[in-house]
Amino acid sequence: MVNTEAFSKRLKQIMDYYSLSSAGFAEAIGVNRSSISHLLSGRNKPSLDFVIKVVESLEEVELYWLLNGKGSFPNSASILKPTATAPSPAEEIKSEVAPINPKNKEDDIEHIIIFYKDGSFKKYRPN
Repeated sequence: MVNTEAFSKRLKQIMDYYSLSSAGFAEAIGVNRSSISHLLSGRNKPSLDFVIKVVESLEEVELYWLLNGKGSFPNSASILKPTATAPSPAEEIKSEVAPINPKNKEDDIEHIIIFYKDGSFKKYRPN
């Protein structure tokens, strides 16, 4: 059985990691904003559907950690480590980046990824 209070703390930790409000988090995983509010307040317990949406939407979240608090967050497997034969993540992205269209608006941004020199990265989504 999932400890509702501990689960809500882990949800807050995820939201802080991604710098998301409740509304932004709800949008990122595809649920109603009220679902997040009820989970954070302890009113509701997480459904299987909710847990699956979190884990499938946010690759840094491990299922076992989300449910039991055991394991790690962010998921260490999601941190990219470049090898001598493979191009770095930044080099891969450069080849995939489309030219910037000056007519694009901030609303059109799907997500932003920041790559660090150690090979790790963070993904941000607009609220």
